[in-house]
Amino acid sequence: MKENLGIIIPVYNEADNIKATLVAIEEKVKSPHKIYIVYDFDEDNTLPAARELLKNGMPIEFLKNHSRGVANAIKTGLREVPKEYLLVSMADLSDDYSAVDRMCKLMSEGYDLVCGSRYMKGGKQIGGPVLKKFLSWATGISLKYMAGLPTHDVTNSFKLYRKSVVDSINIESESGFEIGMEIVVKSHFAGFKIAEVPCTWTGRQQGKSRFRIFKWAPKYLRWYFYALKKGISNAF
Repeated sequence: MKENLGIIIPVYNEADNIKATLVAIEEKVKSPHKIYIVYDFDEDNTLPAARELLKNGMPIEFLKNHSRGVANAIKTGLREVPKEYLLVSMADLSDDYSAVDRMCKLMSEGYDLVCGSRYMKGGKQIGGPVLKKFLSWATGISLKYMAGLPTHDVTNSFKLYRKSVVDSINIESESGFEIGMEIVVKSHFAGFKIAEVPCTWTGRQQGKSRFRIFKWAPKYLRWYFYALKKGISNAF
């Protein structure tokens, strides 16, 4: 089977988590793939830990972020990884790799973007800040029913993209994880086919989360109101 899946993992000093994350990918993802670790600086402690697994034959490649920050790291991966399917995942074992093969199957059936969904039937979230969970749930549910987005979970970063679709979109996000929300919203209103699969999100066990609710909320709100405006205008 052709290797057409690139798994993009932005990192920032994830030495405590990266080995377990990479092992989980290799155990659970059967679709032929390559893992791309995107880092900001050469001293990142993730790199030596990941290189140990590379020496043992794990399919890993390293990409240096052209700027700093998670949004730019994701953009670097989406731009430079030469695969047809691009999965964005975190390095903290929060994502559900047992869902990846189902996501790839949907892509092979003609979908352009597949969202890992915590809030559809069969999905769930374990741990994490209560306020963050409520806000992400409320955002996803309201945009599904008020703006017509074909997912219950627009804010989850765990998404599979078709490379040609990402290349066709002008990505404006410059910081934070709202980049995934932007791509879904723009893809939907551009007419691309979007699906979702249930997944389980698990709060990180090692290290400190770098998600900043109050710092990044205005950036999510930009795409929230963009989607509402587009959805309402399309309804009339």
